[in-house]
Amino acid sequence: MLTKKILKSILNVKHTAIDDMKILPDGTIVIKAHPTKDEQCRCGICGRKSVHYDNGRGGTRSWRACDWNTHKVYIVADIHRVMCPKHGVVTASVPWARHKSRFTKEFEELATWLSLSCAKTAVASLLRISWNTIGPIISRMRAELDANPAAHFVGLVRIGVDETSYKKGHKYITVVINHDTGKVIWAHEGHGKTIFTKFFKLLSKEQLANIQLVSGDGAKWIQACINDFCPVAKRCIDPFHVVQWATEALDEVRRLAWRDALRNPADKTPKKRGRPKKGAPKKDTTAKDLKGSRFALGKAPEHLTKKQQAQLEFIAKADKRLYRAYLLKEKLRLVFQCENVAIAKKELDGWIKWAQHGRINVFVELQRKIRRHYDAILATMEHHLSNAVLEATNRKIKLSVYMAYGFRNIDNMIDMIMLRCSDIDVRLPWDYEAA
Repeated sequence: MLTKKILKSILNVKHTAIDDMKILPDGTIVIKAHPTKDEQCRCGICGRKSVHYDNGRGGTRSWRACDWNTHKVYIVADIHRVMCPKHGVVTASVPWARHKSRFTKEFEELATWLSLSCAKTAVASLLRISWNTIGPIISRMRAELDANPAAHFVGLVRIGVDETSYKKGHKYITVVINHDTGKVIWAHEGHGKTIFTKFFKLLSKEQLANIQLVSGDGAKWIQACINDFCPVAKRCIDPFHVVQWATEALDEVRRLAWRDALRNPADKTPKKRGRPKKGAPKKDTTAKDLKGSRFALGKAPEHLTKKQQAQLEFIAKADKRLYRAYLLKEKLRLVFQCENVAIAKKELDGWIKWAQHGRINVFVELQRKIRRHYDAILATMEHHLSNAVLEATNRKIKLSVYMAYGFRNIDNMIDMIMLRCSDIDVRLPWDYEAA
């Protein structure tokens, strides 16, 4: 009797009676058990007391438990099915494992915690299981710990939305965060208006009415969903994306300047074979210098190295159009650093006028784009709302996918994202006991 109490204590199981234990030749420990009388004949899904239906396929079923030193441990028990008034004929529950799982609860809690910090291959090696069983374990833990997903939507006032790629071939997921908590509240495969609409349909009328600010990039589908579901909310264009538009336009001007320098070199003397004579003019390197100036043009002036400062001085003399484009990019970046909205509005209006008459086609198109998002940009500066937290979350998502070496099941990946990036409390098995 004492041995059975020790086994039950080591297994850390409740409502369980130990029947027998044996050690196989390979060192595996097999413990035969059964639920106590009060826990027998319960539905495996809802746990309700039900009527015995049949013994299913008969025989016994085994559940993998946490290892004892270097020995694998299994709990073995006879199984049967019950007739649940709500779920019909289902396998009866056992107190040491979750429904449709072949692992004990403690084993799955340990595997989930390790999966948030290690690659799936490392977890599989440590726990001596197949790597493709980790995904279903994560999903079962998410279903239990996040039994009420609607709780994430309580008190939403400021939200952010963005799409991020998780796989080659334009595979995206849409992620929504709560700016007040900095946590992910919803994630779904795909992107666009159809996907974002699914999020808004999960909210009640009161929750939709409470949303005041929605941050994101310049995608049209974001504004379309805002107009359809929460027209009172203001949209905020993330400053990072606006400056990124200007940086991309600047890079296009740099490429045009490089091509022009290749076609029309400053040094038009015919090339001769052999080494140049002493005192001969040096070869024109304008095209090469322009091609290598991308980082100098993209960085803020206060972060430039001496070499990059010299590159900018060279550009100011060699290509006036490219240098003017650089000044346009910098002026737009500084607009978001203004002290108040009135000054920012004045500076933005001045930038639009300059870009409109600057005779640089890509910046003429850019100022038209900024005019279309004018109110959203001003709202960003008024409320100081950016997608910085969401961009950091996207980085964490990519890191999670990279650490796991990819996911074959998109639902397992989304469950992993919610466990890692939302407010779901994931602990080690002994921490659950302490709580």
